[in-house]
Amino acid sequence: MVANENQSVTIIDLHPASDRFATDWGWLDSKHSFSFGQHYDPDNTHFGLLLVSNDDIVAPGSGFETHPHRDMEIVTWVLDGSLVHQDSTGHSGVIYPGLAQRMSAGTGILHSEKNDSWTSSGEPEHVDPVHFVQMWVLPDEPNINPGYEQFDIGEELRARGLVTVASGMAKHADQLAIRISQQNAAFHAARLEPGRYVQLPTAPWVHLYVAKGEVDVEGGGRIGAGDSVRFTGAEGQRIVARAPAEVLVWEMHSTVA
Repeated sequence: MVANENQSVTIIDLHPASDRFATDWGWLDSKHSFSFGQHYDPDNTHFGLLLVSNDDIVAPGSGFETHPHRDMEIVTWVLDGSLVHQDSTGHSGVIYPGLAQRMSAGTGILHSEKNDSWTSSGEPEHVDPVHFVQMWVLPDEPNINPGYEQFDIGEELRARGLVTVASGMAKHADQLAIRISQQNAAFHAARLEPGRYVQLPTAPWVHLYVAKGEVDVEGGGRIGAGDSVRFTGAEGQRIVARAPAEVLVWEMHSTVA
C-alpha cells in the first residue's frame, strides 16, 4: 500500500558509503543502501517507493544463477563491464553502460545475471569484473504480466544533463524512457564533467546515489562514490560535479505506507 503526501520542508538526509550493509561472497562484492537478504534494519527498509539499491561487483566467470522474483519493478544500471541477462519470458542479452534495462516481475519471473559469456571458440568474452547498480521499486498493483524492456541511451547521456531512464509518470510519456509499472516514480541518470551541474526533480521523495566521482550537493555538502542522499520535499536542489561523476536519481511522488 502507498500513501501520497505533500511536503512543505526539505529534509536532507546523508547516508555515507561506509554505512551501507555489505555482502562478500568472493565472486560478489555487494553494498546495500537498504535492508536486504540477511541484513535487516527496521529503520532502513525503504525510501519513498525504493526498496532496494544494491551496488554490485561480480567477478568474471560468475554471477547470479536462475532465481525468482515477484511483484517488483527492477531496473539494472551497468557502470563498468557487461552483464548477461536471461529470463523465463524468453528475453536474453548483454547489458552494458548506457543500456537502460527494466524487468517487471509481476506474477512471477525467473532470471539469471552473469558475467560469463564465451566466444564461439570457447574463450571467455568477459575477463573483467562487472559493476552495476540494481534498484527495485514497488509496482502500482500486484499480479501484472511479467515483462522486459531495454534501450540504449548512451548518446542521450553524452548530450544532456539529467536523462530520464525509466518512468511510469504521465509527464514522461513523450520522453525517451523505458516504462515501469509505477505511475509515481521515475529514474534519472547523469554523467557529469567537473563543474557541470544538474538540478534534482521537485518531488516529495528524491533519492540521489553517487555511483562514481564526487559532487557538491546544495544544502548537503560534498559527497563521493557510494554516498547517497534522501531528500524529503526536494525543491530542485543543484548537484555540481567536482570530479567526473555519474549520479543516479529516483523521483517519487508516493511512499510505502
